[in-house]
Amino acid sequence: MSHIFPRHTKSSPPTVARGEGVYLYDQTGKQYLDGSGGAAVSCLGHGDADVTAAIKAQLDQVAFAHTGFFTSAPAEALADLLIEHAPAGLERVYLVSGGSEAMEAALKLARQYYLEIGQPARRSIIARRQSYHGNTLGALATGGNMWRREPFAPLMIDTSHIAPCYAYRHQQAGESAEAYGLRAANELEAEILRLGPETVMAFVAEPVVGATAGAVPPAPGYFKRIREICDQYGVLLILDEVMCGMGRTGTLFACEQDGIAPDITAIAKGLGAGYQPIGAMLCSGAIYKAIEDGSGFFQHGHTYIGHPVAAAAALAVVTKLTGGGLVERAQAMGETLQAALADAFGQHPHVGDIRGRGLFRGIELVEERESKRPFAPERGIAKALKKATFEAGLICYPMGGTIDGKNGDHILLAPPFILEDSHVDEIVTKLETAMRQVL
Repeated sequence: MSHIFPRHTKSSPPTVARGEGVYLYDQTGKQYLDGSGGAAVSCLGHGDADVTAAIKAQLDQVAFAHTGFFTSAPAEALADLLIEHAPAGLERVYLVSGGSEAMEAALKLARQYYLEIGQPARRSIIARRQSYHGNTLGALATGGNMWRREPFAPLMIDTSHIAPCYAYRHQQAGESAEAYGLRAANELEAEILRLGPETVMAFVAEPVVGATAGAVPPAPGYFKRIREICDQYGVLLILDEVMCGMGRTGTLFACEQDGIAPDITAIAKGLGAGYQPIGAMLCSGAIYKAIEDGSGFFQHGHTYIGHPVAAAAALAVVTKLTGGGLVERAQAMGETLQAALADAFGQHPHVGDIRGRGLFRGIELVEERESKRPFAPERGIAKALKKATFEAGLICYPMGGTIDGKNGDHILLAPPFILEDSHVDEIVTKLETAMRQVL
């Protein structure tokens, strides 16, 4: 009998024994291609010798020192490297232990910033429906996924939600991609005016929507208009790059492809590539200066922020991403994967859309292609696909509720950046096997 509190009490997952490259192995020796990097985490694959060596070397120096007393060399070096490659204006890095912590830090910093500059009325957060920003209460309240939110709604801060930028579902017939992007972005201005501009603190969005909608990229020009609206009304733009950042979409920061810079951004997952639990919140020099010139103290913190071993691991990871050509590889292999998915499933009667950027790809499943009608939720398509792909030796990330938290199904793929052409073929073959079985 296990004393672990599992994710689901009615399932008994196998025990992982080892990892090597793009594969994980259970205790029976069965091999699984990690086609989703866990949850878009394992960008370097498993068993990377350089990252392992960095962790061991740091352990030989010091494992832990509380940031109330010390900084550390790996934390400082990691922050320097991130800012060197960050979008313009971002100047400071706040290291935490994961994505939800990074988003909580972002939200609290936004609120404190307005207190420091004498605008205490700004408290409202605007986000998007079908977004996901983490499982702690502040991050969960900000997210727009109803299935995740509903049980805990009485405990949450108020957040308003506008429509996502989701061309497959919301772009109208005869409407250009640019016109749709502008229309979707202008919902933000309408919501700011409804709430009262003097009350709005921040707009929060994923540049490429991950778990809840399946690698949905923005329409052209969408985020440029969002940036204009935020600037016009003095609202902070917080970009959640926890899943889509750190090279996953083909640039180190996902927002680079949209030609904008946020005021605050959150990163995690690929930052540590699974080798250590780590995340980070990056903020602009202007926000940092408001704290520095005001109280001087960000009223926040966790025991393990800036953990030296986690920072050493992340430093090794980001060094490989930036200096080792792996971000460029993610872009190139992403195009290879997209082409293979389109070739195999582009005319599949139950595949409505194949989308994404870099090695962040989503397949939206439908019961009927022409009308885009989703499968009935009672069919449990995503759950069945997760089981069937796993049995076939492929780890991927199927999810239900794609459209509105209840209806719709998709498969998310986010394999390691070390992917080879043969692995792409294996992903497609095993997906075909599972989809034949389920659909």
